[in-house]
Amino acid sequence: MGDTGVRRVRSLVLGLSLVIAVFILSFYLSEKHGVVNAQTKDSCVTDKCHSKMGKDRFVHGPAAVGDCMACHTGDAVRHKESPARNKFAPIKDVGGLCYKCHDRVDAKKGVHKPVKEGQCTNCHDAHQSPYKYQLREDGQNLCFMCHDKKIASGKFVHGPVSVGGCSMCHNPHQTDFPKMLNASGNEVCFKCHTDKADAFKGKKFVHKPVGEKCVNCHSPHAGDYKFNFKADGSQELCFGCHKDKKEWIAKVKNKHGGLETDKKCLACHDPHVSDYVKQLVKKPVDTCNICHDRPLDTQDGKIVDMKTYLTKNKEYHGPIKQGDCSSCHNTHGSDNFRILRKYFPQVFYAPFDPKNYDLCFNCHEKTLVLDAKTTTLTGFRNGDQNLHFVHVNKAIKGRTCRACHDAHATNNPKHIRDAVPFGAWGLPVGFQKAANGGSCLPGCHQKFGYDRINSVRNR
Repeated sequence: MGDTGVRRVRSLVLGLSLVIAVFILSFYLSEKHGVVNAQTKDSCVTDKCHSKMGKDRFVHGPAAVGDCMACHTGDAVRHKESPARNKFAPIKDVGGLCYKCHDRVDAKKGVHKPVKEGQCTNCHDAHQSPYKYQLREDGQNLCFMCHDKKIASGKFVHGPVSVGGCSMCHNPHQTDFPKMLNASGNEVCFKCHTDKADAFKGKKFVHKPVGEKCVNCHSPHAGDYKFNFKADGSQELCFGCHKDKKEWIAKVKNKHGGLETDKKCLACHDPHVSDYVKQLVKKPVDTCNICHDRPLDTQDGKIVDMKTYLTKNKEYHGPIKQGDCSSCHNTHGSDNFRILRKYFPQVFYAPFDPKNYDLCFNCHEKTLVLDAKTTTLTGFRNGDQNLHFVHVNKAIKGRTCRACHDAHATNNPKHIRDAVPFGAWGLPVGFQKAANGGSCLPGCHQKFGYDRINSVRNR
């Protein structure tokens, strides 16, 4: 036999040896380790036993490679000979078994109950599943095996909940944050609501719930109100905290019209952040002019287009100059005319009573209309005769402040009107300013003049 023949014999022997070795190894693995291989005779997944094992979309690693004994303990040979009489020993420490391969997920402050109890298989199938991570159910259906599915019911459902993405907000294993959240408080919300996170930066005023938790106002799962509000977001939600406002609005005689619009509280207030006091949507006067930019019909009569009026009249009353309508008006309602904070006569004539002018006396000195003579209280005097006293302090037909002054603005000094409503007539005031006084030729009396230094003798 030549060299070529010898080489052929050696190759034949080597190949035969390799086939025998593979057969022996295959037999050994199937006998000792329960190899999951449907083509191997009498394996764990033959038609006689676990025939469906390893066929699902997602298969656990040991099951996928046929190493059943990586997790199970017992005699594989005897088990196959008589499964009922030779069962694998129950796994007492499921979590401990999983951690032999998987990293621990129970070290943080908050640990999900199944994880804490070592019951990984409450959520995961140890062999196979049609769902990723070998979950027993898909998405939120898995969570609803323990959690009440009512939290996902409502007219409005939060986006992550609607797509079954509980894990977008919650960590299923462990976390350092309450409620198994993926981040602290509002930071969870800002992961998606980046527009809000950007809008909130640098604002002077932050609504208290925003600074604490978005979920104080919004349901993180579902609800019956728009924007997942926990109550009617335009008002009832606000009353959950602002109970004093609820009681006040319910009892006052004159309601602010803004509270009766579709937006209600949100007509004036931003529920998140603002650069303006009281969470107003704009500067105070500008906020009022969102509605008061046109004539309005009210239970107290017609209100002028205040935005246009203030544009045309530049001599502003102090509160308007300071940009604070609420100095005089209670923006949530009042028992007084024009939702004023305190009583003020809405008529031209009124018997004098200091209480009638409580609103004015919040800023102005009461003695302005109490002292008949003065050289200091007012510039409206003839010599030392106090002409405020003359007009107002009368038992019958005392002129109220509004007879001469406009409480918002005019183009005349001291907020003197050009004319005042007197029934259906616009009664002219006819004021003329002079160096040390002035004169009036109103619709209610002849022309009278006054001078603070040299008193005028009027007929």
